[in-house]
Formats: sequence, C-alpha cells, structure tokens
Amino acid sequence: MEDNSYVTVKGSVYKSKQKSHRRRWNIRPSEMSINTLNPIRAIVDGMKLTPNPEKAMIALSIGDPTVFGNLPTDEKVSQALKDAIDSHKYNGYAPSVGYQKSRDVVANFYSCPEAPLEAEDVVLTSGCSQAIDLAITVLCNPGDNILIPCPGFSLYKTLAVSLGIQVKLYNLLPEKSWEIDLQHMESLIDDRTTCLIINNPSNPCGSVYSKEHLKNVLSVASKNCIPILADEIYGDMVFPGCKYQSMASLSSDVPILACGGLAKRWLVPGWRMGWILIHDRNQIFGKEVCPSGLVKLSQRILGACTIVQGAIESILNDTPQEFYYRTISFLKSNSEICFSELSTVPGLTPVLPAGAMYLMVGIEMEHFPEFQNDVQFTERLVTEQSVFCLPATAFEYPNYFRIVVTVPEEMMVEACARIREFCQRHYRPCSQDSNELDQ
Repeated sequence: MEDNSYVTVKGSVYKSKQKSHRRRWNIRPSEMSINTLNPIRAIVDGMKLTPNPEKAMIALSIGDPTVFGNLPTDEKVSQALKDAIDSHKYNGYAPSVGYQKSRDVVANFYSCPEAPLEAEDVVLTSGCSQAIDLAITVLCNPGDNILIPCPGFSLYKTLAVSLGIQVKLYNLLPEKSWEIDLQHMESLIDDRTTCLIINNPSNPCGSVYSKEHLKNVLSVASKNCIPILADEIYGDMVFPGCKYQSMASLSSDVPILACGGLAKRWLVPGWRMGWILIHDRNQIFGKEVCPSGLVKLSQRILGACTIVQGAIESILNDTPQEFYYRTISFLKSNSEICFSELSTVPGLTPVLPAGAMYLMVGIEMEHFPEFQNDVQFTERLVTEQSVFCLPATAFEYPNYFRIVVTVPEEMMVEACARIREFCQRHYRPCSQDSNELDQ
C-alpha cells in the first residue's frame, strides 16, 4: 500500500520520501569498472613467472625506454623542467585544455602547409593515453563500434569496452611488413562505425607505413565517411632510409584527431604530457565535437601537468637534433642485432621493424609441441632462461611475441643467445621435415 504522507516546509507541502528499509551494506562495483580490463595485465598476471636463479633476469617486455637507464633524455629537456619549477609560474591550475602559450608552441611545432595548426586546434592531455581516451569518448557512444589494428596496442580495447563501445579488429599483414589488410578493414565498417584507429609507427609491430599505403587508408575512410584517430606517439621515430608521414598531412577531407606526446621521442613517459591535434579543415566534426566536446571532456580532470607545460617551449624548440639521432641509431642497431640473431633460430620468424622500439617474432608452434601457445612458450622461456618477452596474445595475435629493443646492447645480445639456446632445446622437426632430411 502506497505511503501518501506529506510534510510541510516553510509553508510548502511536499510528499515525504519513504524511509530506506535496507538493513545491511550492499555496495556494488560500477559496470564501467567491471568492463575495464587490461589484456596485458590479465595475461601477465596469470602467467607463472619464476626466473632461473642462476641467470640474471632480462625483461624485453616493458615499453618504457627509461627502465635500464641507458636512454636518458637530453640535458636541455631536464633543464627546461628545472627552469619551469624555479620560475614558480606553473604551480597553479591551468585551463583544462592547457595554457594558451603551450598550445601555441605545440601547434607551431607540428604545423605544416598541408596540415596547418593553431593553438585552438590543440588540447594538452595527461599523456598520450588520455588523448586517446578523450578522442574515443568524444566520437563514440555506447553501442557504436570502432576499428582497431590486430595486432595492436591493448589500450584501445580497454578504453572502448569500458565505455560500452564494440571493438572490431582489422588484420595487419606480417608478410607485408604489417601493412593493413584494407579489404578486411573496409568489410568491418557498418552504420555504427564511428572511428578508425591507425597507429603509425606501430606498437607492437615497429612498422612504418608508406605514403602510398596511408593514402589508401584515407581513401577507405573518405569513401565510408569515417573519421580517423591517428595514434602517432612514435611519430618521427623511424629508422634511416624510412620516412614518417603524418596522416593529416595527406588528408584532403577526412577529419583526423592526431594523438601524440613527449613520452617516447623525448624519453620521458612519466612526465605525462600528451596532446590531441585537431585536423578538420572542412569543419566536418562541427563545433559540438571539436573543440567544444573535447573541451568539456577535458574538464573532468583539468588536464596536463602545468610544470611540463611551462617547460614545453624549450623542450620542443631547443632539444638538439643529435639527441634524436642518437636515440634512433641505438634503436635501429639493437633491432638489427635482434633480427639478425633470431632469423637463424629454428622455429622463429622475426619481422624486421622500421621504427618505434619493438620487434615481433613469430613462433612456428608445430615445431614446439611441448607448448600449446605463445603464452606457455614465453612462460617457460622465463623459467629456463630468465628472459621475458611479451606473448602477443596480449595484442590479440597468438603465436608471436614482442621484444622491446631499448635494453642495453650487451643485454640484447645475451637475451638472443638465451632464446636461441631455448629454441634449440625444444625444437622438434615435423615428420615431413624428417622425411626430407632422410632423403
């Protein structure tokens, strides 16, 4: 029977609320927290990682270039931060999208005739991860779907699924240096597809797309009226002989949200400085999406670290070219060492990278019958050889593993020797191979 009691407050009559009859605590986790899953953590946490006590651990699994201390940032970068602190100008809150001056600096640094930028086209964020988060959130609603690379950076799926957004995986082709299977990608597009994510240069593949291939990607996006989220955190981290091309510099009509940051090229991932560059020369997004939508979303956490914002002008404009060259030369050398060593290991098929700081290695599982998959393979590699490579199941690409090439050279050489020893111990020729050997 309904309780129709009323109360009077300052002469006004209100229907009284029924008292709660709850007698015990019943606090439930939010659906968003339940739906949030980091595939890398889920897989690694479930692995039995017990290193061989007789061998020092070599972790080739962590995408943090600072871990081993062999790749420090440039002195000018560090000094810029110190100067910003000592100035006492950047201790308070900044606008949620970043200081106007800092945004202007980023716009000038990345602007080019083919893709001009102004300060209003830049949103500063707490690392590139937040940039990706904001870009997905401003473009997509629950029930929509986005297209992401396979193999690809696991954060895309983590963010999307937590928001009720479906993820569709388009294939990359290892035999073509991880180019996109354009036909497969286009086949996934439907009426609820709201975003296409392109990661170039790539994590986990280390691939760098040619100008022609990027133009073909843009043709698919243009034909189907799909905006692009360009994850370009490794932009310009390409090896000599290869050229990096931003998506926006090639687009005549497709609107692009380009996400980047200081983390990798300047070797300071912990400083948490990222950005979104809004490329929309034909005003396709509309003001409600960009900049208005991004501004509203940025106000949820009040943006990037103000100290780093104060330092960014000097970081971008004063970092010597020699610093970039040394970093790239080291990564290229380590990649070549790793590729060369593992190319002659029975049962492994490394794919030569062209940039970023990763290398993918295929496992011919039929030659390793002791192991059911890449997870078991890499797990035992830790147990026997104390070398940890990330199983590519974490990137939805089984029977591969990813190697991070930022470790000191002597550790890379040692790790490759241990991987070789491991494979030689466990490799088994297939029956067909045995017959060929007998003939």
